[in-house]
Amino acid sequence: MGACIVLDGNSVFRELKVGLRARVASLRARGVVAGLGTILVGDDPGSAKYVAMKHRNCEELGVASIHEHLPPSCNQAELESAIERFNADPAVDAYLVQYPIPRGLDHHRASLRVDPDKDVDGLHPVNVGRLVMGTPGPRPCTPAGIQRLLVHYEVPIEGTTVVVIGRGLTVGKPLANLLSLKEPHANAAVVLLHTGVEDIGPFVREADIVVAAAGSPGIVTANMVKPGAAVVQTGTTIVDGEYVPDVDDAVQDVAGWFAPVILSVGPMTRASLFENCLAAAERRG
Repeated sequence: MGACIVLDGNSVFRELKVGLRARVASLRARGVVAGLGTILVGDDPGSAKYVAMKHRNCEELGVASIHEHLPPSCNQAELESAIERFNADPAVDAYLVQYPIPRGLDHHRASLRVDPDKDVDGLHPVNVGRLVMGTPGPRPCTPAGIQRLLVHYEVPIEGTTVVVIGRGLTVGKPLANLLSLKEPHANAAVVLLHTGVEDIGPFVREADIVVAAAGSPGIVTANMVKPGAAVVQTGTTIVDGEYVPDVDDAVQDVAGWFAPVILSVGPMTRASLFENCLAAAERRG
């Protein structure tokens, strides 16, 4: 078996930016300026960093950046009022409410107020339904980014066995739905596992592709992975002030392809976010 190929999401995103800039230019030629909005509540350093990164990408791509920063003391009505302003603002083609939001605010209730057609994350219940049905709509950013990354590196998906560990609404469940659709670059047999499964080893050993999104440190070990399999790491947990991944480092000695969360999945998530934003702008223009 050859050396493990690291799936470099940063380099793929750099390539995709060429096409994204061309789409932005085409929209501007028709008088449409694509706009991405973000609503940040409170002063969480990680959330502020993520939002800043998205707006730096806006500047690189020529996408208008619309931002509203609400204080941590804001109430539910104030948050929902900001959401309604973004829903009504024609300059905002797509937007997100950066999570987590402060305690005392209802995440679910807020997310339901987002216009599904402006839902850049693709996680509104209407868009989750569209995904399950395989109909057009913004697709969840991290799952779509993972799929695009695998395709770019020519990792076979169709007809393979995929094990997704983690049943979260952001990655696990939508990724399982996406890769099981009867369409190109999907059509896989998908097994969805979680930390309630006593022994995940027998399932993982049968997988051609493993996606770890459980937020459980070291849940995937080298002796679980089929030699040559593709392993995608998305789950991390803070332990003693440091991020500890779901996948043990030794897995790279066995895997054929490996996607680390920061180098690979993070950039591809942002790439999908801009795909959704520009698709919304193109519908407008």
